[in-house]
Amino acid sequence: MFDFVRKHTRLLQFILVLLIFPSFVFFGIQGYSRFTGGENTPVAKVDGHDITQAEWDAAQREQVERVRRQMPGIDAKLFDTPEMKQQVLDGLVRDRVLITAADKLHLMTSNERLQRELLAIPQLATLKKPDGSFDVDAYKALLQAQGMSPEMFEARMRQDMTQRQVLQGVSATAFGTAGTSGAAFDALLQQREIQVQRFDVKDYLAKVSPSDADLQAYYKAPENAAQFEAPEQASIEYLVLDLDAIKKGISVSEDELRKYYAENEKRYTTPEERRASHILLKAEKSAPAAEREKAKAQAEALLAEVKKTPASFPDLARKHSDDPGSAQRGGDLDYFGRGAMVKPFEDAAFGLKQGEISGVVESDFGYHIIQVTGARGGEKKTFEQVRAEIEDEAKKQQAQTRFAAAAVDFTNMVYEQADSLKPAAEKFKLEVRSAPNVKRSPAQGATGALANPKFLEALFGTDALKNKRNTEAVEVGPNQLASGRVLQYSAAHQRPFDEVKAMVRDKVAAKQAAELARKEGEARLAELRKSPETAMPSAAVTISRSQARDVAREVVDAALRAPGDKLPAFVGVELPTQGYAVVKIAKVLGRDPAAGDPQRLQAQYGQAWGDAEGQAYLAALKARFRAETTPAAAKAASAATGG
Repeated sequence: MFDFVRKHTRLLQFILVLLIFPSFVFFGIQGYSRFTGGENTPVAKVDGHDITQAEWDAAQREQVERVRRQMPGIDAKLFDTPEMKQQVLDGLVRDRVLITAADKLHLMTSNERLQRELLAIPQLATLKKPDGSFDVDAYKALLQAQGMSPEMFEARMRQDMTQRQVLQGVSATAFGTAGTSGAAFDALLQQREIQVQRFDVKDYLAKVSPSDADLQAYYKAPENAAQFEAPEQASIEYLVLDLDAIKKGISVSEDELRKYYAENEKRYTTPEERRASHILLKAEKSAPAAEREKAKAQAEALLAEVKKTPASFPDLARKHSDDPGSAQRGGDLDYFGRGAMVKPFEDAAFGLKQGEISGVVESDFGYHIIQVTGARGGEKKTFEQVRAEIEDEAKKQQAQTRFAAAAVDFTNMVYEQADSLKPAAEKFKLEVRSAPNVKRSPAQGATGALANPKFLEALFGTDALKNKRNTEAVEVGPNQLASGRVLQYSAAHQRPFDEVKAMVRDKVAAKQAAELARKEGEARLAELRKSPETAMPSAAVTISRSQARDVAREVVDAALRAPGDKLPAFVGVELPTQGYAVVKIAKVLGRDPAAGDPQRLQAQYGQAWGDAEGQAYLAALKARFRAETTPAAAKAASAATGG
């Protein structure tokens, strides 16, 4: 097994990377000199060795491709940002530091440990033949599908396992005692009894009256400009080529429709069902002949009794049937279709009319007496009843066949005759649709092409805006292409004061009201601190970090942060856009009982300390090996957005 694993490591590395080592997955594989490409600009250094732009670009591409395999529809531009590129570079630096540390510490991963890790991967358990042996061919196929070589997979896996040893030597030794974790969580999960007096902005709006000068000053302030900016937008026209459009140009003859109807009669026939009751005299097929003969004789005697008095069937079934599921219901099996029962039983039931009773029917289970109590289905819809349905289905099938060729023609036409959508509209008999005030991002409630980010991106591209050309044909859905052109474009601009004056007045009034609320709140806070015995207007409530009790989160955080050594204590809290609050802390109580199991919390505390110590050790290793990024890295990262 291990020889095979050693020779076919690509897939195993991929699986392990994808499922077990998340950070490894996110940042990719680095550290191999073969990824460098000759003279490359250094973007980082570790222990005097360069990490090049080529390595960084390769890791970035690998990350994008990996995510695309998991989420095919994701927009790759989400990764082309300074922040995402910096994360990839940080991962490269981290891995290089750990590789260097492992080398200096002479750490390694043995074959035996590698084998154990590989065999622990759940996905490998599925790669087995019926006899239980490892399926080498399936394993190779899975590796090949990921574009990896076995040697690369094993090397990468060894590398990651060795890297983990560096930090585990520190992080795995951390632990939290019951005393230290208890003290920490007692403080974190503490409950406090508080009273809150709010000074809400809405209660002060009537007391303010902004002047025109106030409004102008707010409107002209640079920090407020974005509030009154009209985004760029465009009025457009566009075409959508889809199956429905192609169906309109397809006609199907009457003979073809009738032929389709004849070939698919079962689709237009309601399945036939029977409702039946039965009495079973059990005698397995493997039972001795004498036993089966005895059961058959009993069945024949019961049949004679049923024939004599059909109304007694339910009572006889309850008394004599060996089928416990149906016996208590008088033998009733409810409705069933063909294929639901064993063949002899089915043939007998569907051969009877409603109310009729069968003879003794032999099956592998024994001997049955069957009474049909209901019949339904079997009705066939006429051609006229389903003609429209058949025609639509036939057109749909032909449209699907023709779509690929039509898509190529459509794509070429909107590109080659880029100054108008009319030729494509006429050829494919498409409606030229229009839409005003289209923005770069889908509007709320938008549907179809106007909800597709790629289509909108194409509309606001340089060629479409400056040269007034058709966009390329963009796939906006399954079997659905769209092309558009901009008729009128308006760049982002600040809206005139007169247009937004009412909005400015509301914002200035809210700001002035908030200042009044804060002023009165601070005065109240000073009064309470001077005379702590002064009554608060609200009832006391007990809060904790996990139990806010409808108290604003800002109030909860401030109340729990306030010193509790001298009570009552008072704090003032700014409530963004809402006003101001004065909080009285009356009591400091114990840990919130809803916070969780103490043993679990202790384990989390130890893990948190381990993570912190591991990060601290990593930082020390970075300093030791002089890990640093170069000015070229910052320039390259900012270039992701044209910065």
